[in-house]
Amino acid sequence: MSEHIQVERRGGRLSIRMNRPERRNAITVAMYAALADAIENAADDDSIRLITLEGVGEDFTAGNDLADFIAEMPPPGTTDIPVWRLLRALAKNQVPILAAVHGNAVGIGTTMLFHCDIVLAEEGSRFVMPFVDLGLVPEAASSLILPRLAGRRRAARYLLLGESFGAEEAMEFGLVSHVVPRGELDSAVVSKVDALLAKPTEALRLTQRLLRREDTDEILQRMELENGHFGERLTSDEVKQAIAAFFAARTKKAS
Repeated sequence: MSEHIQVERRGGRLSIRMNRPERRNAITVAMYAALADAIENAADDDSIRLITLEGVGEDFTAGNDLADFIAEMPPPGTTDIPVWRLLRALAKNQVPILAAVHGNAVGIGTTMLFHCDIVLAEEGSRFVMPFVDLGLVPEAASSLILPRLAGRRRAARYLLLGESFGAEEAMEFGLVSHVVPRGELDSAVVSKVDALLAKPTEALRLTQRLLRREDTDEILQRMELENGHFGERLTSDEVKQAIAAFFAARTKKAS
């Protein structure tokens, strides 16, 4: 379990919080493992009626911690790595998930939301999927789900051009279910959690499963296709050059 992932039982709610605010909740390999464990374990616990996913500090998450990801890079062809475990667990999950987003949601910080059932976004939140800019390809079956939600042209803006978008736009095409005024995200989470936990337990779970059932196999197949390309890309010169440029720009900005 990573110290940067807080997992807490609160009655029928399993609260998961990314708690690395000093690094904008950039996700390390250890954090991915802890997140995957939490989601997988919830599937085997009938007393968990709802999962909430939040970030501590100024941002939901800055996405991958690139330095950690490169340092812990698995051998080519490896499929059972923590990030892929997390994505498969989210796709297979049969417990309603509520995500609360504020600040920035970068990369997987956006794509994981495709697998949440309720997504609250605070006004001013920004979403971006800069995979191509890093020499990579999308993950989390976003290359399948995003065009279905937003249309292929808009998906191309977000995935090919890497354009960012705000909470209102995210709600307009279906990534976000509710936009919350600034400063009211915590109270909105409490309100929606209370409403969901007040529902009949079995009806809630069965309805969540019905909403997901038709697409699960296709989503998992697309994840595996994306993961194969992603793994191959990690050893490419394009990725090495893009990540080197990323760190050079960050160093220059800090100096």
